[in-house]
Parts: sequence; C-alpha cells; structure tokens
Amino acid sequence: MSAAPSALPRAGMRLTRARRLAGIGLVVVGGPLGTLALVRLGTGLSLGAVLMLYVLMVVIAAAVGGLEAAGLAVVVGFLLANWFFVPPRHTLAVDSRDAVVELTVFVLVGGVVGLTVQLTAREQAAAARSRFGSQVLSRLSAEPVSDASVVGVLDEARRVLGMDTMALVRRGVGAPLARVGATPTGAPDLVLDAGSDLQLVGYGPEPFAAERSLLTGLAGAAARAWDAQVLAEQAARARELAEGEQVRTALLAAVGHDLRTPLAGIKAAVSSLRSTEVEWSDDERAELLEAVEQGADRLSDLLANLLDLSRLQAGALAVHRVPVDLDEVVGRALLTLSDEQVQVDVPAGLPPVLTDPGLAERVVANVVDNARRYAPAGSRVRVEAEVVDDAVQLRVVDHGPGVPEGQWRHLFEPFRRLDDRSTGVGLGLAIAHGFAEALGGSLAPSRTPGGGLTMTLRLPLAGRQAEPTLGETA
Repeated sequence: MSAAPSALPRAGMRLTRARRLAGIGLVVVGGPLGTLALVRLGTGLSLGAVLMLYVLMVVIAAAVGGLEAAGLAVVVGFLLANWFFVPPRHTLAVDSRDAVVELTVFVLVGGVVGLTVQLTAREQAAAARSRFGSQVLSRLSAEPVSDASVVGVLDEARRVLGMDTMALVRRGVGAPLARVGATPTGAPDLVLDAGSDLQLVGYGPEPFAAERSLLTGLAGAAARAWDAQVLAEQAARARELAEGEQVRTALLAAVGHDLRTPLAGIKAAVSSLRSTEVEWSDDERAELLEAVEQGADRLSDLLANLLDLSRLQAGALAVHRVPVDLDEVVGRALLTLSDEQVQVDVPAGLPPVLTDPGLAERVVANVVDNARRYAPAGSRVRVEAEVVDDAVQLRVVDHGPGVPEGQWRHLFEPFRRLDDRSTGVGLGLAIAHGFAEALGGSLAPSRTPGGGLTMTLRLPLAGRQAEPTLGETA
C-alpha cells in the first residue's frame, strides 16, 4: 500500500526533474550499450526483431521519464537501428522498401506508445487528485464540529494546495479572523466565498481550475469551524454566567439558612435571659449562655469561610511561608478538640515544612472538621504524618460512609454537599483545597482501608527549593 500524499498531486502529471533526467539518461546510456550488445551477440536477428527491442526501450523510457524521454528514445532507436542494422550498414541510407516500412512503423509505434503512456499517467494523476481531494473533504466533514478548529482547517488547506498563506476574513473587513502562514503582502491570489459573510483568501501559487470543487469544500469546512468556535465561546461564557449565578444562589441559600439559624438561636437565648417572667436557675442560665456562644462561633466560622473563599476567588490571598514544625500547626488547629474526638499521631521529630502557619492551621482544622461530621458516633478521627520523598504527608482518616470515587472531583467545589447529613454549607474542603495549593502543596482524597475517607495534605519540606506560589509575599 502506498502512503497517501501530503499535498494535492499537481495537474498534468508533471514529473520531477530527477525522473525526467533518469529517463533521458536511460536512453543515452542504455541505447548505445544495448546496440553494442546486439551487434556482438545478435547478428542473426532480423530488422523487425531488433526494432521490437528498441520499442521496448521506448516503453521503459516513457514509463520512467515521460514523453520527453520517449521521444528521445524513438530518435535514438531510429538512428542506431538504421546505422547498425539496415543495409547499407554504417550509413543512414536505406536501400530497401521493407526497411523503410519497418523503420517507419517503428517510429509511429514508438510515438504512439510514448503518447499512450503519457496519457495514462495523466489520467492516473487526475484520479489521484480527485481521490486525494475526496479524502481531505471526507476527513474534515467526519470530524466532530467541536474538534474542528479554524486554524487546523486553514493549515490543511494551505498544505493541500501548496500555498504560502491562507486566511478566513469577514467580507469587507481587512483584519483576518484567522490566518496561517507568513504575513501576506499585496492582493490575494485566491478569494472564495465561505458563507454569507465570510471569505477564504490565499496567497501563493494559484490553484488549477480543476481544484474548484476541493476549494469550495475547504471554504465550507473553514466556515463551519468558525461557526463552531463562535458557538463554543458563547457556550463558555454562558457556563461562566451560569456558574456565577449558581454561586450567588448558593451564597444566598447559605445566608438564608446557615446565618439565620444561629442568629435565631442567639436571639431566642438572649430574649429568654432578658425575660422577667421566668426565674432561670444557674444551670439553665449557663445553658442559654452556652447556646449564645455556640451560635456566635458558628456565625464566626461561616463568615470566616465566606471571606476566605472571596479572597481565593479574587486572587487576593496573602501567603507568608516560613519553616515551621507540623506538630505545632496540628496542635493549634485541634486545640479545642479532645482525645476522644481525634487521635493525633504526628511525631515531634519530623523535619520542618515550608508553609504559612495560619493558612496551614485552617487547612487542618477544616479537613478534620469535615471528617468529624461523617465519622460514626463514638469513633475517633485519626491524624497521622510521615515524610514521603521531599514532602510531609498529613493524613486525616475517618471511618465514615466514605465518598464514591466518581464523586471525588466534586469534593472541593464550593457550596457542594454530597449528602444531606452535613449541616455545613460546603465551604470547608473548598477552602482547604485552595489554601493547600496556595501553600505549594496539595490535598487529595483516597479510600480508607475498611471503609471511610482519607484526606492527604502534602506540604513541601523547608529544605526544598520551592517555586513561588500565587499571591506569595516575602
């Protein structure tokens, strides 16, 4: 099977210079050598048999070098046969009518053979051009609209047609919508309608008229690709608007529920304490004050998360990374939690990590808080750390229901809760993930052996030359 050409075969079957020279060389060298061999070895052959051998030379020359080589082979064959094999020999005179007829027939047959070979080659070239153009158009038509880029189609057209520059322009507008190739100068060599208001223009060798259908197909493909690109950009803008609207809706929902709930609890507790109609005991008064404190803490956490999310999305997060011991970070993050709630196994001898202590505490606190929400009652969340390669990995392990692997990619989306068990608004893990990346680390989920979810925070060691992260300040 021959490889498909990368460019459209040129019209007229114009052979390469190398093939034409090869055909001529074959005649110039092969003709005399063959004649010498016939003179020495084939003296008994008739003139007709000798001329048939020269006809063979004409056919081979035509196949290799085209019509020019075939014509030269006819002339050389005629002269050599007349000089060496037609009486009187070693002259160009012919003394018999049969020899005249045979030589004349040889010239005519050689000429017809050369023309036949040339016409056959021309038809083959035309068929190859048609087949190649059909393959190109079929390939462009079969491509999904979303995969067809304007630049790709223009580059395909430039390569196929052998032009220097191809561009898609809007009718009457100078600047091209898309262009491949060098910056053009002067008037285009090709202008073709590509839609209601689009044109395909090209600079370089002007295509043949026989390529009109291929050009029309390429222009249509370029217009379709442009329309697809415009639609894709509009769809992307629509998605951005929809996502923004979704965030705003979720934020309003959070404000509407998670802000009003603790506020309602605080107001109810304070109103009860201020009431003069009820005589509260010391225990009841302490319980109401505790409810006020818990409500205030929930409000504080929620507002802090909303502010952190705003800083992340605005790219205004300030990061101050310094060498710090991870056990100190974990200790401060879990200060309010008891041993019955969290089991900590972070060795004090771990090498320091390069991080922002405040942000790292928020990451650990948020991840542990999320794990506690889903851990079974009475079970403890385990926090453990070890050095792996050039980083410290902190794993927060729970044995709750876990999260299916297909939903892991949704874990870090803001305002996304994967079930109805959590009372949060879905900001903790989103903020932890954003902070971890801002610290030059990572946060990734995995399955806990035996059931549950493990979140792994990876922070670089202080001795590692870390790349500056976004928003980092000295």
